[in-house]
Amino acid sequence: MISVSDLGERGVIELIWSIMEKDGHLSGQVLPPSDDASAILLNDGSYLVLKADMFVKMTDAPRGMLPFQMGAKAVAMNVSDLAAKGARPSAFLFSLGLPRNYPQEDLRDLISGISSAAKGYGAQVLGGDVGEARDLIISGFAVGSARNLIKRSGASPGDLVAVTGHFGSTAAAYKILLEGLRAPRSLRRALCRSVYEPRAKPRLGVALAESGAITSSMDSSDGLAFTLNELSKSSRVSFRITNIPISREACEFASIHNISPEDLALYGGEEYELVVTVRRGGWEEAVRAAEGAGGELIRIGEVLPGSKVFLVRGAEEVEIPPKGWEHLK
Repeated sequence: MISVSDLGERGVIELIWSIMEKDGHLSGQVLPPSDDASAILLNDGSYLVLKADMFVKMTDAPRGMLPFQMGAKAVAMNVSDLAAKGARPSAFLFSLGLPRNYPQEDLRDLISGISSAAKGYGAQVLGGDVGEARDLIISGFAVGSARNLIKRSGASPGDLVAVTGHFGSTAAAYKILLEGLRAPRSLRRALCRSVYEPRAKPRLGVALAESGAITSSMDSSDGLAFTLNELSKSSRVSFRITNIPISREACEFASIHNISPEDLALYGGEEYELVVTVRRGGWEEAVRAAEGAGGELIRIGEVLPGSKVFLVRGAEEVEIPPKGWEHLK
C-alpha cells in the first residue's frame, strides 16, 4: 500500500488538488494552487490574499526553541507567503491543538509570541479554535491585501534574479541542533537565532510589488535551490546564477567543519527571504523601493530562455537541482 511518505508533501498537495479540480474548485482562481498563497479579486481592483500554514512542534521546533518563539514563528510562516505576493497583512487567525499535559505557563508564552508577532506585522488577531492533540499544533491563517499581486510566474528572458538577504545560517544551525556539530558560543548563538527567531518581510514585499519592477516572487522557506527551480518552472525559463549571498556566520561555520558554504546556502531553508525577478530596466527602481522599506535587494543572476537553473563556477556551469525541505519525506 502506498503511504503519504511515498508521496511526500508535494505529492500529497498534487493529490489534493487533482481531486479538487474534478469538482471545479480551480476554475477562476487568481493564483494557481502551487503559488505561495491564494487570492480573490475585489470590486475595487485590489486583491484579498489568504494563507494557511501549520506549525507542528515535532517537526518545526528544534531543540531549545521556546514557546514564545514557536508562537512567533507560526505567524512568520504565514506572513512570509503574503509578503511574497506583495500583500500587506491585516488579520491573523489560529487554531491550537494542545496535549492535555501542556503546561499553562508555556501556553501563556506561546500565545504572547503569536500576539506580539502579529502586532509587529500589522495584523490583528481575530480568533480561532482550540482542540486536543498528541502534539502541539498551531494552524495559522493570515489575511492581507495587495494592490499589485505578484505571482510565481511572470519572469521573462532578460529579467534579473535577486534576493532580499543572505543564506546559509539556518542550514548551519540545523547541523548544530540536529547533527551535533560544534561551534564557538557566540557563533552558535547567532546561528541558532536564525532558526529560533525568523522574521518575515511583508513591508519589503509590498514595497517591491508596488515599485512595478517585480515580475515574479516566491518565499524562500523551502530552500534557495528549490525556490529558484520552482520560479524557473512556473515561468518556463532558465536562471543563470552568478552570485550566492552567504551569511558571514555560515561561512565561518563552514570553514570550521570543512563543508561547502555554497551547499549551506542552497539546500537549507527556513530563511524567509524573498526570491524575485526584476525587469532589467527597473533594477534601480526596485533597489530604491527595497532600501526605502529598510531592506536590501541583491542581484544573483539573470533569466534566460530554457528550463533549468544553473550556477556559474569559474569557466563551468553546474545545474542546481531542486532539493529542499519537504514534509513527510
